[in-house]
Amino acid sequence: MLSNHFSQPKISYIGRGTGGNLKGVVMDTFTIGFLPVLFVVAAYVYYSFSLMTIAAKTSTENGWMAWIPVLNLYLMCKIAGRPGWWLVLMLVPLVNVVMLVIVWMGIAEARGFPGWWGIMMLVPLVNIIVPGYLAFTDHEPMTTGRPIHH
Repeated sequence: MLSNHFSQPKISYIGRGTGGNLKGVVMDTFTIGFLPVLFVVAAYVYYSFSLMTIAAKTSTENGWMAWIPVLNLYLMCKIAGRPGWWLVLMLVPLVNVVMLVIVWMGIAEARGFPGWWGIMMLVPLVNIIVPGYLAFTDHEPMTTGRPIHH
């Protein structure tokens, strides 16, 4: 007969080793299920509110479109001064990356910032800050630095 040290240990997969108690299962469900959903909702609210604020500050009509998926892309085109049909290009994989950078460059310029702020949307983590910065920063409009000749 084999000794006990050769037998397989019993592993509980319910509640990640918590012995299957209800508290462990509830906490795992909360951590794995609810927190990511909460994060996604918070990010959507942040981006939508930022876009709606940018629309208001650039006197672009229909700022409420910021809250509706796909229509918010149309609103971004209008804020950037681009044609509305660019929305179709934003739905094409890979092309959408280029189009979104161009549109965010136009949005930055519409707010008086240099266009390179739109390129910053490609940088991870920085792309979280850019919409809020463009929406909630008040400053003087950008000038080219060149003298004006009359």
